[in-house]
Amino acid sequence: MSICPKNKSSKGRRDRRRANWKMKASTLVKCPKCGALMMPHRVCKACGTYNKKEIVRVED
Repeated sequence: MSICPKNKSSKGRRDRRRANWKMKASTLVKCPKCGALMMPHRVCKACGTYNKKEIVRVED
């Protein structure tokens, strides 16, 4: 059995509740080694470094 609402929710109340489901742009920072944009706290896809250490070898 599912929940049965006691009263009808208006379109305005429903839409105000859903108003915060919007997408947001992800944060990007510059890699300290190569200067490429990358997501913070992740290995750089351009040079393969994290925390100034080479983690992944990148083939050119």
